[in-house]
Amino acid sequence: MSIESLLLHHEIDQLNARCAAALDERRFDDWPMFFTEDGSYTLQARENFDRGLPLALMALESRAMMRDRVYGITQTIYHGPYYTRHVISPALVLAVDREAGSDTITAQAHYAVFRTKPGEVSEVYNVGRTIDTLVREGGGLKIRRRLCVYDSEMVLNSMIYPV
Repeated sequence: MSIESLLLHHEIDQLNARCAAALDERRFDDWPMFFTEDGSYTLQARENFDRGLPLALMALESRAMMRDRVYGITQTIYHGPYYTRHVISPALVLAVDREAGSDTITAQAHYAVFRTKPGEVSEVYNVGRTIDTLVREGGGLKIRRRLCVYDSEMVLNSMIYPV
């Protein structure tokens, strides 16, 4: 593996770690900034993904829609409090397209998110993989498209926070 490839893997892993930390530390206002202005975030069941069906549990089609979700999470949605903790695998770079002088990277990582309610035992919140399209913007990588494909056919009764 070349030094350039190692640096790219490290950069992707750091992006994923910073994004997860923002969610785990409840810095929800920071989360949309990991995406391009026209970036998208989709949370979809593996069953639908494997069958090519479009139905998703959450589909946000721009940074503005992500900000709306953050507003909902922080200002309007009432739910019992809980904390999340993300565990993310190292990224697997699937493709690098260097056309038109700009890198477009396709990468995948596996994730497990745990949920802890105060005074209760931690439980699995969501498990799956992210399939990302990443681009260079403003000197670093940004997410143009994040597709979270979760493995369970059943989800907990409240899927409030992004995974």
